[in-house]
Amino acid sequence: MKKDVAVISLDAFAGQFYAQQVQELFGGRIAVCSYSVRDGSVEHMPRKYDLYMVTTDAFDSLGDMHQYVPIDGEMMEIHVTLRWDVVHKLQALPAGKRALFVNLSDKMCREAVTRLNQLGVNQLVFDLYHPGAPEPDMSQYDFVITPQETRYVPAGAKEIIDIGQRVCDSSTMIEAALRLGYEDLLETREFEEYQQAVAANTYSFDRVFARGLRLESQFEILMEILDEGIVGVNERGEVFACNHKLEEITGISSQEALQRPAETAYPFVPFAKCLAERAPQPAQVVSANGVNMNVAVAPVLRGGACIGAFATVQRFSDAENRQNELRSQLLHKGYRAKYTFDDVVGRSPALQRCVTILKKMSLTALPVLLIGETGTGKELFAHGVHNASPRSHGPFVAINCAAMPESLLESELFGYEEGAFTGARRGGKPGLFEFAHRGTLFLDEVEGMSTALQCKLLRVLQEREIMRVGGNRIISVDVRVVAATNEDLEKMVEAGTFRQDLYYRLNTLPALIPPLREREGDLLLLIDHFRRGIGASFALSPELEHLLLTHQWRGNIRELRNVVEYFSYLGSPVVGPEDLPPTFHYLPTGAPPQAAEAVRGPLPAPDCPQEDTQFVLIQLYQAEQAGHSLGRDAILAAAKAAGLPCSQQEVRRILAALDQAGLARVSRGRGGTRLTPAGRELGRRLAAAG
Repeated sequence: MKKDVAVISLDAFAGQFYAQQVQELFGGRIAVCSYSVRDGSVEHMPRKYDLYMVTTDAFDSLGDMHQYVPIDGEMMEIHVTLRWDVVHKLQALPAGKRALFVNLSDKMCREAVTRLNQLGVNQLVFDLYHPGAPEPDMSQYDFVITPQETRYVPAGAKEIIDIGQRVCDSSTMIEAALRLGYEDLLETREFEEYQQAVAANTYSFDRVFARGLRLESQFEILMEILDEGIVGVNERGEVFACNHKLEEITGISSQEALQRPAETAYPFVPFAKCLAERAPQPAQVVSANGVNMNVAVAPVLRGGACIGAFATVQRFSDAENRQNELRSQLLHKGYRAKYTFDDVVGRSPALQRCVTILKKMSLTALPVLLIGETGTGKELFAHGVHNASPRSHGPFVAINCAAMPESLLESELFGYEEGAFTGARRGGKPGLFEFAHRGTLFLDEVEGMSTALQCKLLRVLQEREIMRVGGNRIISVDVRVVAATNEDLEKMVEAGTFRQDLYYRLNTLPALIPPLREREGDLLLLIDHFRRGIGASFALSPELEHLLLTHQWRGNIRELRNVVEYFSYLGSPVVGPEDLPPTFHYLPTGAPPQAAEAVRGPLPAPDCPQEDTQFVLIQLYQAEQAGHSLGRDAILAAAKAAGLPCSQQEVRRILAALDQAGLARVSRGRGGTRLTPAGRELGRRLAAAG
């Protein structure tokens, strides 16, 4: 809101000049009017101004001044000075010369000359002249110096130096800004340039003022770098400071709040209670404008008196996010996902289908169950799921559930409170679920969990809540679980070693990681990838290449990497079968005894009709050629449609027999069943013969 300022001077011309200076410096924030005692305009001045600026020569006494200025009005004196360029010009005049100083009155002459002496213009011999004084002998003066009052210079002057109208000094402008409540103007470029342009003999004041500005700037910088809202009030409860973060949180601009009572601007902050009790007000959650905020207030005490208070305001959600960030900073490097789906090496259709499915699963918040043999790279795929998900910026925490005893695993997953058990860390410790908040927790070999821990894990998945070991408070967590297993969880459920409800919760999005023997064409790519990764330069002989391509690779990628690293240490440019590790046992993919007999003779599953077994094998082959897999339910439906009286138990026995014979790999959960190369060849022959 614009404020009104009155400038009162003896001379109308001087008053108009000062008023113009003040208006230019303060800009649109004020409206300035000037009044003169000499022309009588002060007698018609309205008594309504926010600030009265009066020159030192305007009135002879306070009584005279208060005829026009209200006693309760905000009043200050105008002190004038010269610009530095004028001072430097006068200092350059020859020393010892006589100069006549001309001004409106004797008082104004003495003030001006005294000011010149203070500013270093003391090499001249000054005499004074004003209207009404005796006429001087102008022949004895080398210079006549006047502040734009040449009309009063006596005739016969040798050289007239017009130093121009004196200007308001910097202390006058600073005082006016403080009285009007415009402290922020003191750090503007305009104020700085004005202070540098006008002469001042106020060294101590300038030092103190500069120190005050420096401290105020540091205070403002501190307020702005804090990641929470800050508001300060004085002893009367009026707002004198607030930062941009507070504006962002509350939606209340600083212009609306500054200089206003805090109970009006921020009614949800208990400033009144803090000032009355002179005691800190503990943090509490309040709601304003639909935003939940955490508010704490502390008094400012000096010499036993309360001179104000400060409050911190923080969005409740921001506090939670900051906790998550701090948790993230506490994590070790292994708690960040290092791989993406781009790090998966391979072009086989089986692998590409797996990656495509997992990319789609990544976009959801549902649990993912990775099913695969040991060494197939389940953890790499878990990293990829996390980095392809909306939680990619959150933590990725991995733990092997089978690698530690139950008591230790429980404290690692859920954390513990101080004193929960002997050796517990002072202050307790957060668990991996807390570290993984807003991220992903990878549970490798989940089948290694005890049934008691399985029950606690089920509660976390259902309620998204945990309780630390030895604690009594509920902690909310937002964690996406990715589990991995190389066991048949369905069989474990049937045996009672794995909870059925947890199995179906984890099995929401199952994905089968194909073993290396079913990834046609990927083996040589992986060998080249590992070879380049370790800087080796060997080549494979044709005999060794054929042997490796037909090996079963029960250890999958891990086994292959070990073999490649073994080759790299041999130092041979070409490696052959004789260079294989002594622990390498060749197992051809299509030549288990049962599989060889199945290709030539009757099919396995002696308890089931051969017709039914052939039908199942043909269905699996045709499904694989169509690019998908089949589960027991789909096979049973196809048999009924073909008029075969198969039961679900019979289909289960046939699939188990095919798996045992090396013709198929029965997947866990909903992943379906896939043929081995031997089973694929037999299925092709049966389909062609049918």
